[in-house]
Amino acid sequence: MKILVTGTAGFIGFHLAQRLIARGDDVVGLDCINDYYDPKVKYGRLELAGVGREAINYGKLVPSSKSDNYRFIKLDLEDKDGLMKLFEQEQFDGVCNLAAQAGVRYSLTNPDAYISSNIVGFMNILEACRHHGVKNLSYASSSSVYGLNEELPFSVHHNVDHPISLYAASKKSNELMAHTYSHLYGIATTGLRFFTVYGPWGRPDMALFLFTKAALKGKPIDVFNHGNMLRDFTYIDDIVEGVVRVIDHPAEPNPRWSGVTPDPGSSSAPYKVYNIGNNNPVKLMDFIEAIEQALGKKIEKNFLPLQAGDVPATYADVQDLVEDLEYQPATPVKVGIERFVEWYRSFFAV
Repeated sequence: MKILVTGTAGFIGFHLAQRLIARGDDVVGLDCINDYYDPKVKYGRLELAGVGREAINYGKLVPSSKSDNYRFIKLDLEDKDGLMKLFEQEQFDGVCNLAAQAGVRYSLTNPDAYISSNIVGFMNILEACRHHGVKNLSYASSSSVYGLNEELPFSVHHNVDHPISLYAASKKSNELMAHTYSHLYGIATTGLRFFTVYGPWGRPDMALFLFTKAALKGKPIDVFNHGNMLRDFTYIDDIVEGVVRVIDHPAEPNPRWSGVTPDPGSSSAPYKVYNIGNNNPVKLMDFIEAIEQALGKKIEKNFLPLQAGDVPATYADVQDLVEDLEYQPATPVKVGIERFVEWYRSFFAV
């Protein structure tokens, strides 16, 4: 297939693009390469994919020097004209939209960024799919949409109408917008609610990266909610496996769906939402202990209260993904952390 993957300078997008390229798909990667976190990591991912920094020009497709079936374009999702031109030129078979303004805490101080990227940008993706015959769209949602819901494990069949951050609200909005386009125009849309993804080339604003960086510099780490946190940490390879299966199996209408007792996770339209998680939540303090073991040193901890917009526990019910697509996460947290630490030491020459 010819597939557009947005956010390919980002963590999940980079790994997904490499997987699709390796199996022979024709992949166009798109990213605006913003400075939300250290662009050095973003350019490092692109360079590993064969896209040199010096070759990147805004709005221009750049072929990879390593893969005949990969090209990259620097473009903002908010640039509707540029996006429409790209869709018209390439005639994609499918789109996986992973580009977004990420981060819960950042949304408390920079809300406009989330409206521009996650709402306006996603609207442009939907319109581009509509007007250029793309019938297979998968996109990043987030476990953050569960908000005030306290029923664990989180299920796609639960109501998610009470987000507690603008980031979460923007992701819930994406799901609503996608459903509208599935209903009106028959576009198969699948939302992917990611649960705390980690691994090599991970995001510098995420806990594993921050903890490792601080520990290697001999600095204390901030541990929120006094360490009383549960997270469904999910290794990047397991995430990518789930996303690939979703791309290969576009959403279909649920023949049992009823407007009298509506199921939030499916529809009479070709619309579906999946959790992608490890289905095995880990205590934050156990996660930190695994980092200490991988680094071979103790980490000084600064215990703090729960942050605004954050939740004390996440736990994914992935049964729908298991039943529909035979998804099965397989990477133990200890192994995943060791692989990340090995990458971190190599990339930053520590």
